Amino acid sequence: MSDRLSETIADPPPGPPAHNGASEAKPVVSEAQGLRLLLALSVILFFAYICVAMALPVVSVHVVKGLGLSNGWGGLAAGMAFVSTIFSRAWAGGVSDRLGPKPAMARGLWFYLMGAVICILAGVLGAQPWLALAVLLLGRAIVGVGESYVSVSMVAWGIGLAGQHRAGRVMAFMGAAMYGALGAGAPLGLLLYHIGGFSAVMSFSALLPLIGLLAIIKMPGVAPHAATMRRSFLSMIGTIWKHGFVILAQGIGFAAIGAFFSLYFLAQGWQGAGLGLTAFGAGFVLVRVLFGHLPDRIGGLPVAMVSLGVEVIGQLLIWGGDMSGLALLGAFMTGLGCSMIYPSMGREVVALVSPQQRGMALGGFAAFQDLAYGLTGPVAGMLADRAGYGPIFLIGAIAAASGLGMVLWLRRGARIAVHGT
Repeated sequence: MSDRLSETIADPPPGPPAHNGASEAKPVVSEAQGLRLLLALSVILFFAYICVAMALPVVSVHVVKGLGLSNGWGGLAAGMAFVSTIFSRAWAGGVSDRLGPKPAMARGLWFYLMGAVICILAGVLGAQPWLALAVLLLGRAIVGVGESYVSVSMVAWGIGLAGQHRAGRVMAFMGAAMYGALGAGAPLGLLLYHIGGFSAVMSFSALLPLIGLLAIIKMPGVAPHAATMRRSFLSMIGTIWKHGFVILAQGIGFAAIGAFFSLYFLAQGWQGAGLGLTAFGAGFVLVRVLFGHLPDRIGGLPVAMVSLGVEVIGQLLIWGGDMSGLALLGAFMTGLGCSMIYPSMGREVVALVSPQQRGMALGGFAAFQDLAYGLTGPVAGMLADRAGYGPIFLIGAIAAASGLGMVLWLRRGARIAVHGT
């Protein structure tokens, strides 16, 4: 994998330069150093993100099974972190643009730590379910702010090291680290939950951001871009909303697996409730490692088209499968499909804006995915209270199909712009 990444970083920059007449600064380190640092950042992100991954399947189980509240509240608790990211992405992206990605990354890790500590308190208050839920929602919201900082700054940091012409590759590696953490962290979180309860999960989660803070101390940062006239966030959304809709549509399937796959297995009486995110993460990382170079080589839209079709099949398998093996296969295929959509569409977004606006653009772009994650939990939870867990995954398939329709629209627009027909 290292040899292949080194080759792709060394390739001549393909495709057109960034729009708006902006020029991209050269990477701040040599190609060999860029390779090592990019891999190091991916490893740091992997371990830091496990603190998010462990909680994701555990939160809804704790609220429903531990606190005795409804699936709707469980979905809200699981999705609260993503709700808060919707409102903090622009803020985090602006900090990364002004101060540089390394300081923004450090802030995000501190927010992770604070959120985990507050969630420990929520576990202690289990005898008072409504108070525990309120504290849990606060902790999850703070974790979401940390997620805004960590994800935006890590991508901006990686692009600064490798160069804008490898933006798709950088996002592929960063995403592989995050979803690899989801695959490893989900069963670990459920195991710790069964052994020591919710507070044990959150206590372990609080240690990981501290390790990340120590790991980035001596890593070279990327200087912030010179101050320029900055666009408003709403103006930026107007530029990227079609690309954002695509990741919103694909994110519903992942959010459904993250919040309700474990409960779906428990309701069916199947074994392996904690393996849903593991199967998803395995498919996700496999595609990122083997095909992470494709958006930079052939363009983001063709890759997104195939990916969304695979996600539709995966969600339908979970919905229609009558055995645990088919459901796990569906989760795996959903991971295969979701894997390249973010870097594919993110590469197109990076090409639309100047380097000085990159953090804000990536923050706005990611906010669409946050919207999917934040809304799916509570809405799908209310649906599950009335119709069971299966229909949630049918909705995921329909959403992915709508994302495919948007990609076809974007591709048609691109063809008209180039060929006039």
